[in-house]
Amino acid sequence: MAFNGLKKAVTLSPSVRTLPSGVPAAPLLNLAARAPADPHAHASGAGPRSDVPPRWTGGVSRTSSGLVSKTFTTLSPTTPSSVRFMHTTPAVKDAPEVPDFSHYRANDNDNNRALSYFMVGTMGLVSASAAKSTVTEFLKSMSASADVLALAKVELELASIPEGKNVVIKWRGKPVFIRHRTQAEIDEARDVKWQSLRDPESDDARVKKPEWLIMLGVCTHLGCVPIGESGDYGGWFCPCHGSHYDISGRVRKGPAPLNLEIPAYEFNEAEGKVIIG
Repeated sequence: MAFNGLKKAVTLSPSVRTLPSGVPAAPLLNLAARAPADPHAHASGAGPRSDVPPRWTGGVSRTSSGLVSKTFTTLSPTTPSSVRFMHTTPAVKDAPEVPDFSHYRANDNDNNRALSYFMVGTMGLVSASAAKSTVTEFLKSMSASADVLALAKVELELASIPEGKNVVIKWRGKPVFIRHRTQAEIDEARDVKWQSLRDPESDDARVKKPEWLIMLGVCTHLGCVPIGESGDYGGWFCPCHGSHYDISGRVRKGPAPLNLEIPAYEFNEAEGKVIIG
């Protein structure tokens, strides 16, 4: 079902009752009442006016429907109770006085500039010296102690090792093999075709003197200690995983990937000693 809405303009009569003069009627409003007393006003105090009898602009009204309405309204007085004048004189505000700091300013001359540069340079030198001392002391505290440095090198008399024998010493917590090789062992180590080895290295590159072979006794596979004068090549044999080394300490068989490591050492010809480390 469709519904059509209609719009119609309606003119309604005013809802406020007016007097014959056209002024809206305010019931029970006394037009003879004065405004409250104002201490700044030039007029007299509060209270009813004596020159005008009290009268009310409205009262009880009855509408066409028989209803009675009363309206109570408070209006401000229509005449000002005080007169205020506009001043055309502009307000003048004194600016605050800025203190004079010229007495505290440094004189811009060469003496003061040179003193400033000297102080800055001196402070920079002192700071750099203090920083250097701090770093030096810190590094000294981190260095090895005297007992550790004493073990950094090991000396051994070579005359105590007979020809064809091995000696095992301890250096930095690791075993060191020292072999006094015979001439036959030297010739055997040199005759090997080292170019075809797993870790190619000639015998001359592994020794400083042909008769003395010095190397770390640590297997290059998993760090085991090989057994001397054993194995398929007359050198060293690692029983843990079956690595074989020849008389020059080169790996020839087994899982070891590299030859036995050669440590840093030197000979003391005057005393007949070898110094390892």
